[in-house]
Amino acid sequence: MKTSKRIRYSISITILAVSAFFWIILLFNPGGIMTVKHCHVSLEGPSKASLQMMLQMNPVSDLMIGWTLMVLAMMLPKLITPVQYIYDRSFKSRRFWSALLFILGYTAVWIVMGFFMNAIIVGLNLLLPNSYIPALAVGIIAVIWQFSPIKQKCLNRGHDHVALAAFGSEADRDAFMFGIMHGVWCVGAGWALMLFPMLLPSGHNLAMIVVTFIMISEHMEHPRSPGWHFSFRLKLLRVMIAQTRLNMKNILKFN
Repeated sequence: MKTSKRIRYSISITILAVSAFFWIILLFNPGGIMTVKHCHVSLEGPSKASLQMMLQMNPVSDLMIGWTLMVLAMMLPKLITPVQYIYDRSFKSRRFWSALLFILGYTAVWIVMGFFMNAIIVGLNLLLPNSYIPALAVGIIAVIWQFSPIKQKCLNRGHDHVALAAFGSEADRDAFMFGIMHGVWCVGAGWALMLFPMLLPSGHNLAMIVVTFIMISEHMEHPRSPGWHFSFRLKLLRVMIAQTRLNMKNILKFN
């Protein structure tokens, strides 16, 4: 049931293309779904009335749509390897369906997390509208979490590839649960990084791109023993530099 290099390449291109499509939507920000609209806070400070007004200006449905689009844009490239794994270990007739169930399970975890994240975002914007203080505080937490043993454990578990049943409802269950568990460990590793861009009053698009780069890079690193590792895990940058040097050598060679 091993997939060919052509199929693996097609999986990579397809997932990257879908991710790019969602990135285009995010960058155009239709209807301002990626921007928290603010209301005036009374002189007495945040109140029930101001909270109700903010929720009217920022419906939960819009917040969740924006969150889901962000998750799909930023996280889909990280799913290339597990989707290829599913294709390697599934019958041809089941490959696409099993991969889809995996992605649905993974996305469901981030959507559930999104309710809590959006509650934090709305609350902090209500308390400190248009302030960089919440983003700065979460940024500090994200840096500490980045080097922590718990973060490394989550990254390690994100490399786990479970056994998958071959037929019927058992295969569906295994693929979906594989997605859920992969999502749980991904949330554990990247929750602070995902929250940081959403708290910025401006520049959140650039921040999302930087965070995506970091999260893809750390996913490419090999597992290591949990501990305080003061490493920025920039394997993607190292790969890009090496590939650029190789391409330059080839260009100079043929000129």
